[in-house]
Amino acid sequence: MQRLSLFRIPLIFLVVFALPLSAADKNKTSTASDAGKPSYEAQQPATETLDYTMYQRIRQEGLGHSHVMEYASALMDGIGPRLTGSPNVKHANEWTRDQFAAMGCSNAHLEDWGEFGMGWQQLNTWVRMASPDTAVFIAQAAPWSPSTKGAVTGQAVWIDVKKAEDVDKYKGKLSGKIVLYGDMHEVKPLEKPLFDREDEKSLAKIVEHPLSDEDPYASYKQEYLKRRELSKKVIELLLSEHALAVILPSRDSRENGGSGGTIFVDRGLGSDIYKREGAMQFPVVVMAIESYGRVYRLLKANVPVSIELNVDTKFTGDHEHGFDTIAEIPGTDPKLKDEVVMVGGHLDSWASATGATDNGAGTVVAMEVMRILNALQIKPRRTIRVGLWTGEEQGLFGSAGYVKEHFGFVPVSTAPDQLKLPEWMRKAGGPVQLKPDQQKISGYFNVDNGSGKIRGVYLQENIAEAPIFTQWIEPLKDLGVTAITVRGTEGTDHESFDAVGIPGFQFIQDKLDYGSRTHHSNQDTYEHLQPNDLAQAATVEAIFVYNTAMRDQMLPRKPLPHPELDEQRSAPLKKVMPGAVEVDEKDNK
Repeated sequence: MQRLSLFRIPLIFLVVFALPLSAADKNKTSTASDAGKPSYEAQQPATETLDYTMYQRIRQEGLGHSHVMEYASALMDGIGPRLTGSPNVKHANEWTRDQFAAMGCSNAHLEDWGEFGMGWQQLNTWVRMASPDTAVFIAQAAPWSPSTKGAVTGQAVWIDVKKAEDVDKYKGKLSGKIVLYGDMHEVKPLEKPLFDREDEKSLAKIVEHPLSDEDPYASYKQEYLKRRELSKKVIELLLSEHALAVILPSRDSRENGGSGGTIFVDRGLGSDIYKREGAMQFPVVVMAIESYGRVYRLLKANVPVSIELNVDTKFTGDHEHGFDTIAEIPGTDPKLKDEVVMVGGHLDSWASATGATDNGAGTVVAMEVMRILNALQIKPRRTIRVGLWTGEEQGLFGSAGYVKEHFGFVPVSTAPDQLKLPEWMRKAGGPVQLKPDQQKISGYFNVDNGSGKIRGVYLQENIAEAPIFTQWIEPLKDLGVTAITVRGTEGTDHESFDAVGIPGFQFIQDKLDYGSRTHHSNQDTYEHLQPNDLAQAATVEAIFVYNTAMRDQMLPRKPLPHPELDEQRSAPLKKVMPGAVEVDEKDNK
């Protein structure tokens, strides 16, 4: 999950009512007035027609004959980390395509979503202290770091740069040095478990509907822009001084999980570092906080420290393209087979481990969903399509590219002030642009919150789904699926669909140690996957996908979004205050 994928905010409302369930009681409420409308605009039935026999068959196949961990070991152990643009992600694209074909899917293929940037691999990285003592440190190269071209040794120096003016005091002092850049954060004791499951109390907290209208990302965006500008100054300093290399401290995580040798290697120095024009010009490594701390304290005590390091990396091209893996189970209903329900997750990962929980878990769950449905030889009314996306970690590139090609897109502003911002921060430049197939997709289901079992689903503010999904989960409550939530969550591929008016859903999952230890870290390995949880997730998602493919109507939709009107709608009302004197806006500038 990309970060904005670091800041997932659960925004939820629990639906606690239950509606009558009966496979035989099919309440058709379509009327003559619905004729000619897309079926998602038609009146929805009050009672869902559920095929309990299929529920049982899917449960038996998914829980009793799961192959999800076989996919997991092949992907994580056999292929490994899958940084976008790398040879490994290409291997993963081709392997998943071939697996879909082997399980019986049709039209298994790769779709090019466009040029990404530089391909990169970490071959080897090590860092040690040579004096005043010898010590082996835990460290890895920051993604897209260049090599040192062999082992190098230099004196360590820590720079304290909080604002642009601080840069000047280091001029003439960094030539040939290994620079530590970043504050030493406190390593607090682990007073709470790093591994956690949702209980009734925590689900109730997730359920609570926040009434604040504050933008949860407003402060983050401002801080991001400040850091970006300061980073430019620091990079200019380091280049002009010919610094030998840079060492960054690993960040902390939830419940102080960023300790004990865990490294979160999801940062570099600069912006757009995967593009040649934004490439890092000197080696950058991220070091475990305990290792960083020893050097930091010695330097603060004016003890000279000599560091030796070797960063061995490989670039595979400046103009690598990104690809999505796509496959289908064709629909069989003559009237509905051109309509689609989609399931997916992102195939790319960071490079510090093997990308198991982020998002190998979502990938193998989507694969297992398709395997289950193929194994049962279902004949869906609508076409079921799987999409495994790449470029998610850098900005939802794969899913957004697929949606733009097939369904529509939101144009971004090209105003001069907006062009200075990264694309994900720019304002909408006009209304949503739709393609005809936007009316032919019923919904998209996504898993990207780690290895935990499914506990419910975010409705992404689509209130009309509540009575439908409430009925769907009734036969799944014994598996722990209980929460239906109205408000949404952010930071992963369902947003690409939601942005153009397509029902897109991310499931609520048990947190486990995802946010505390494995997310974007060197601990994101096969060992942190939970086999029973993943089998449950695949079973639940397969039922959601099957139900969507079989119901008479497509899933209901929210009103089409109009992001280009957000500022206008939020602007203060005019002429509200009695007696207020009208002031020319120019006078306030």
